[in-house]
Amino acid sequence: MPGPTIADIARAAEVSTATVSHALNGTGRLGGSTRARVREVAAALGYAAPRAPRTRTLGLAVTTYAGHAWDFLAVAYYARWITAATSAAHARGYALTTLPAVRGAEALWHTLAVDGMLLLDSPEGDRVLRALRARGMPVVFDGRPTEPRPGDVWVDNDHRATVHEVLDHLEAAGARRTALHAGYGREYYTAAVTAAYERWCGEHGQDPLVVTFDPIDSVGHAFDTVFATGAADAVYAVYDPGGRQVLAAARRHGLRVPQDLMLVCASEDPGYGAGDPAVSTVTFQPEVIAETAVAALVDLIETDPATYPAADPAPRTVPALLRPRASSRPRR
Repeated sequence: MPGPTIADIARAAEVSTATVSHALNGTGRLGGSTRARVREVAAALGYAAPRAPRTRTLGLAVTTYAGHAWDFLAVAYYARWITAATSAAHARGYALTTLPAVRGAEALWHTLAVDGMLLLDSPEGDRVLRALRARGMPVVFDGRPTEPRPGDVWVDNDHRATVHEVLDHLEAAGARRTALHAGYGREYYTAAVTAAYERWCGEHGQDPLVVTFDPIDSVGHAFDTVFATGAADAVYAVYDPGGRQVLAAARRHGLRVPQDLMLVCASEDPGYGAGDPAVSTVTFQPEVIAETAVAALVDLIETDPATYPAADPAPRTVPALLRPRASSRPRR
């Protein structure tokens, strides 16, 4: 059956069809709240605007914490991902436009002139994704979307397998109880890692201990009670800055790494391997994920949907790699 029309949106939003047209096309002199409300109604109704002519340009956005001015390029994972994605796009004859995080709350997603979008760490209730779906824009995700739809394409790691590998490694090295440093984001990654951790704890007769990550907690105050009481003798930090926060807290509490406290951090930052002690890390192989995602998006753009294999829109899994170093050396 045909989708909603501009007249349907106008009735639902209680505005004129001219107002709907201006709101969806970014024209006219509308108040920001009116423009946003019309677009929200259009997205909720599933309105798909006519596709613009091909631009041979791909868009990229990190939509975790969209609307906040945080520098995701300072995180090694995103920096390496975007570099690899740019190279992969150029190899296929496409430009790549990267959107700053602060613009994630703006209305530009309804008019952005790209052929398809790469979304990294799309969170629950992602407004950017809602707008792109309403336009019928091809999208490929880095990380499973929180509410996937049939036909969604994403590239991700097997987080359950990775968490179990890390915890098994720490237990074999002598850890009696490992705390998980997580619980900050609303994207699938955080939920999947936490669920895998709790499952492993249940299987090994341990009480879960999740320490909430705070990006501005540079000295690791979140660990004060844990380290003061000896509640954990190992930590798996699942966000890039977490390892440094754990090390800072360990120094303040006089804990030696790895003799008193073992540490593994999920990070692409080479600085962890060059420190003293060198920190064990998990790499999610961002270059492989980026290249796979770009190839999948170009295929979506260039293939007639009527002939696209029904089984192809599906997750692609890239294995994560554990790199053991001194911070998780087995205890004697």
